[in-house]
Amino acid sequence: MNAVPPIKDRKQESAEERWARIPVITNGEEYLASLRNRGTDLYLFGERIEEPADHPIIKPSINALRASYDLAIEDPDLATAWSPLIDARVNRFLHIVESPDDLVMKNRMQRRMGQITGTCFQRCTGLDTISVLHSITYEIDEKHGTEYHQRYLRFLKEAQRKNILIAAGMTDPKGDRSKRPHEQADPDMFMHVSGRNDKGIFVRGAKAHMTGGWNQHWICVMPTMNLTEEDKNYAVVGMIPGDAEGITYIYGRQSCDTRAMEEGNIDQGNAEYGGQEVLVYFDDVFIPWEHVLMDGEYEFAQEMVARFTAYHRASYVCKTGLGDVLVGAAASIAEYNGLDKVSHIRDKLVEMVHLNETIFSSGIASSHEAKKMPSGIYMNDAMLSNVCKHNVTRFPYEISRLAQDLAGGIMVTMPSEQDMNSEQVGDIIRKFLKGRDDIAVEDRVRILRLIENMTLGRNAVGYLTESMHGAGSPQAQRIQILRGMNVEDKKWHARKLAGVKQA
Repeated sequence: MNAVPPIKDRKQESAEERWARIPVITNGEEYLASLRNRGTDLYLFGERIEEPADHPIIKPSINALRASYDLAIEDPDLATAWSPLIDARVNRFLHIVESPDDLVMKNRMQRRMGQITGTCFQRCTGLDTISVLHSITYEIDEKHGTEYHQRYLRFLKEAQRKNILIAAGMTDPKGDRSKRPHEQADPDMFMHVSGRNDKGIFVRGAKAHMTGGWNQHWICVMPTMNLTEEDKNYAVVGMIPGDAEGITYIYGRQSCDTRAMEEGNIDQGNAEYGGQEVLVYFDDVFIPWEHVLMDGEYEFAQEMVARFTAYHRASYVCKTGLGDVLVGAAASIAEYNGLDKVSHIRDKLVEMVHLNETIFSSGIASSHEAKKMPSGIYMNDAMLSNVCKHNVTRFPYEISRLAQDLAGGIMVTMPSEQDMNSEQVGDIIRKFLKGRDDIAVEDRVRILRLIENMTLGRNAVGYLTESMHGAGSPQAQRIQILRGMNVEDKKWHARKLAGVKQA
């Protein structure tokens, strides 16, 4: 490792200077205002976007986060909790887990947020990050005599006071998957420490698929996998402001996203809310020591990832909120078509609800079965959390198939909103897109576009592809289930009942 900082003349702000740039946020409108005029480098369609907060493709994802502030005001019992750190109520997305009931309430809030937005609302990774950091920093300090836990607590207190958002930067590009981080031809394939001085460290690399990455005030970078002693430079956890010098955001494309730039809002399906993923490049970004929470303690990387996934895979109960919306849309289109009393239609709706509640039951059970950690907070039952996420990799696809079945082919063959409003062909469209006589054609079209949006369009990212690959692809859960299934104990019970002499 270099003992001196990189050649680039980066700003080396203190923790206090970084916090001073971020205002106290009390509601959704103040959150929207906090994102403007940050001077960040964000690229979309090959161009730098001067004010991302106002871009029509980006704005729906910001609106989804705005809803998390508004819900805290509208339903404080659900979306806030009392923080012993600052002796005040805080947004539940910034609350440390003091009991299994906190996790249960978190799950209920996540489902409600899914119902409100119909998309990924981009705050779960931040909540699960602050949860895992509580126990990991505590245990690193216990072993190494470091002071990470106190740094973490000071950061979280300020985060709660300011009521800010935190993004999780975990997924590295990884390069050649057959090689470990230190073996890569390009060391930037995994986030690593690129320099140090008496003020802090510098980091290089990228984080991929970062949910809501630009929309957050802070980014927590952390390891993505188990590490060896040779990988020590990659064992780094740090808190970085979203507008820090040296960060470049590249916005991800989503299906049908350019519809947001068209006139009208019917064809978007869900015009107000959307998700967001970005590729984030860190070019020797500075982190002051006060915000460094791991620096070389490689033996804790794997456990950190395992605990994060235990929290985060249970967080996928948020998809049941989206499932509620899709069930509602499927039931509505059946009603608008005059088929809501048909038995096989009702049976398909029952199956959709059965699958959706199966997801919720495994997630909420994981929370109820939480165990206390040495640091004093609670963590989800890892087995049930992985079962929840594994259900999520499958069931939303079947729920979506059934919704498309009930919608019919018109969902993807309808003319545009512009054609429907055309003087030349609008009357033809409205005549032949009619369902029941007492249902407005536009209402039928809106529901069909919502089903398209969630199963094929922009928010299919948050409901389907993210369900498959977010928080680890399906095989990742199967590996964790294999590790925790305790088959020897199960064999003992079976052999005992069968009368087999135990070895």
